[in-house]
Amino acid sequence: MSRGTEPRVVAICGSLRDSSRTRVALAEALAASKGVGVTTELVDLRNYELPSLNAVETNVPDAERLRETINRADSVLLGTPNYHGSYSGVLKNALDYCGRDEFEGTTIGLLEVAAGEFPGSALMHLRTVSRTLRAWTLPTEVAIPDSHSIVDENRIKDRDVAERTLRLGRELALYAGVAEYPDCTSPRHHNRR
Repeated sequence: MSRGTEPRVVAICGSLRDSSRTRVALAEALAASKGVGVTTELVDLRNYELPSLNAVETNVPDAERLRETINRADSVLLGTPNYHGSYSGVLKNALDYCGRDEFEGTTIGLLEVAAGEFPGSALMHLRTVSRTLRAWTLPTEVAIPDSHSIVDENRIKDRDVAERTLRLGRELALYAGVAEYPDCTSPRHHNRR
């Protein structure tokens, strides 16, 4: 977790497609986070060489790079396309390279992009994974249905979905490091209780 003065929000894109609608939605959420005054970073798994996890293989340089990035984050946004009612294999594999050391006490946001009408099941699965990693998952989450008509190559076109995505981005910034709130003494944090 970041110990600097400016919180850090990291988004992990669980899609390898060049024209990923998940990546577009994550970029909008990160822009909202940045607007609140935090440092942001997009982890594009296309730029990581993470072979299928083999628990006895310990020397995977990109896995160490991923762990370090997550460890420095105060909030992490997990973004995934919906594949067969769950999250993507590439995101699962990336998360398998990490553990409680990286995620415990970290604020987590969840975003799912579905080509069909019924998104949401991947969010439920990721919420369970986040709880297992002892992270703090935000109640606000984003499930985007019919992504081919709602998200284009640059933005989320649906106003309600776009606003919910921006809200998630802002909350990732505002609640960064939420696990430390009981120890905070500033009036700003007392007003939130």
